[in-house]
Amino acid sequence: MVSAGGGDALDVDDVFSTYLYEGNGSTGQTISNNIDLGGEGGIIWIKQRDSTGDHVIIDPQVHPDGDHWNYVSETYAPQDIGEDIFSFSSTGFTIAGGLTNSDNPRYNGSSKEYASWTFRKAPKFFDVVTYTGNGASNRSINHNLGCQAGMVVVKRLDSTSNWAVWHKDLTSGGGTGGGDANVILNGKSAEYSLSYINYADASTFTVGGGASFYNNSGATFVAYIFAHNDGDGGFGPDSDQDIIKCGSYAGNSSSNGPEIDLGFEPQFVMLRNTGWSNGQFIMYDSMRGMVTGTGGDALLYPAQNWAESPDTQIAATPTGFKLESDNYGVNNNFNYVYMAIRRGSLFPPEDSTEVFAIDTGGGTGVPMFDSGFPVDFAIKALPYTGAHDKQLSSRLTGKGYGNVEASPWYTDSNMKWDHMEGYYNVASNQSTWISWMWKRAPGFCDVVAYRGTGATPTVINHNLSATPEMMWIKSRSSNENWMAYHSALGNTKGLILNSPTNALTLSTWNNTSPNETTFTLGGGGNNGSMSGQDYIAYLFATLPGISKVGSYTGDGTINGSKLIDCGFSNGPALVIIKIYEGEDANHWHIFDTTRGLVAGNDSLLYINRTVAAVSSNDYIDPHNSGFIVGAASNTKNNTNVLGSKYIFYAIAA
Repeated sequence: MVSAGGGDALDVDDVFSTYLYEGNGSTGQTISNNIDLGGEGGIIWIKQRDSTGDHVIIDPQVHPDGDHWNYVSETYAPQDIGEDIFSFSSTGFTIAGGLTNSDNPRYNGSSKEYASWTFRKAPKFFDVVTYTGNGASNRSINHNLGCQAGMVVVKRLDSTSNWAVWHKDLTSGGGTGGGDANVILNGKSAEYSLSYINYADASTFTVGGGASFYNNSGATFVAYIFAHNDGDGGFGPDSDQDIIKCGSYAGNSSSNGPEIDLGFEPQFVMLRNTGWSNGQFIMYDSMRGMVTGTGGDALLYPAQNWAESPDTQIAATPTGFKLESDNYGVNNNFNYVYMAIRRGSLFPPEDSTEVFAIDTGGGTGVPMFDSGFPVDFAIKALPYTGAHDKQLSSRLTGKGYGNVEASPWYTDSNMKWDHMEGYYNVASNQSTWISWMWKRAPGFCDVVAYRGTGATPTVINHNLSATPEMMWIKSRSSNENWMAYHSALGNTKGLILNSPTNALTLSTWNNTSPNETTFTLGGGGNNGSMSGQDYIAYLFATLPGISKVGSYTGDGTINGSKLIDCGFSNGPALVIIKIYEGEDANHWHIFDTTRGLVAGNDSLLYINRTVAAVSSNDYIDPHNSGFIVGAASNTKNNTNVLGSKYIFYAIAA
């Protein structure tokens, strides 16, 4: 990736990773998370999710041989593992196998579930500094962030000590880093005014002097410095995007909590009540579960060795996060501080296999559907050989899903997204089940969960980084239809995803076309913004060579001469077609290469019907650049009726 200025442009995924894995005991394993720890440095933070076990930090700056860890929830100095367990590379880290401590339950117990968070050293994101104390008061120590420090964590290495935390918005700091308020990472307390760490800016942080003030003469220390980007981040294709924010908010003691504006959607949030005597840090991330709605947030506490627990506390929004609980830990009548890291890549994908996959339920492993990437949105058909509805689900809504019918929202306890390469926690062989899976990516697709206001217009933010050309929107609170926007129909008309009807004149889009950052809705039922109702929106765009949203007019030919050029080079993996104007109102057709998109009879499923796949006709043929319609017969179900108008969505193979 190259920035506009000609240098290397850093992505979020280059400097931060949440990587989930299953321990395999003494065998050892390699975690390939695309983070260059070997060359650039940084830290690995690991926690067992499914049982009690200490949070541990592995720090190659302090112990490059990978033979020590530091307990986050304790005051201990770094502990000697006794063997070189961890090694660090340009693509992640390795846990050695065949050693005495290879199967330690803190990082690789057999069949145990783990979360790892990797922070790479990089300007304007994160730095690691080690120093030896000299006993001086108000000692300044240099760091290399090159922007305002948002949070600094210091730990003594040669003796016991608390993990001292300075944050720019702790109240005694005045919100500018000028005060001496601290909290601790490894315990519960309100903030206190002691000069452990009492200042940080774009180049230095300052510690106090004397015993226990993090500058004891001759003692050794490590400091972890997290940046605060404020319009000065240096990430993305043009090296101008923010990816980390440190801030604060006042709780309102309501389940309808404040919405925090970060300027981006977060994938990782760590926050803390600073005024409550039992306040402690809480960790959230979108890989384990940061869900809009009920009970899907996966909580971990750095000060505790507790297993992961579910609750309803925080929801990611396109521009930040919203508090969904009056829990003392996140939203009571106190002040709170947070550190948040941006979701997802800032660069468009270079190949469709990075962001789209199809899989059947054959096999017996979990997850049932394999993708090769973390899945953000999926359509599931079960079984495609029999009568069953199609189910749409997303990472943002956790266990919730909607059938493609005007039905209420349902839940499925197996709808799990905490996998690096797939989703759905059923291990039995279901070879007639199929799923089409998407990863959110700039210019390709996006998912937005939001609450309606009833206002006309209602403007909703999104992160597609392109103008949506097709949108599917559904209320998760009532039996409303799935409303569909397509650019070929304009902003005064729409389709219904759960119906075969032709285009209808609608006020759903408030006569306003979407743009690169927002889409607009009318207020009320079936207009996407009924007051107090929860909605889900799926957004799609044309990304050259990878996806195509378009339209065509049928010419009635049946000789394979009607080519729909999508700009592909190796044909399509998926094609969705719907007639929107003409004498034959018809269903939403879906074809794919897994079931059979061939030069001959195709396996046709309907998104909006529960009938089994139909394989008795040749509806379309693949072509290297796209697909051919009207390939066989000009029947009622044809995709090329003379004079009829169609929309389509295709993804390259």
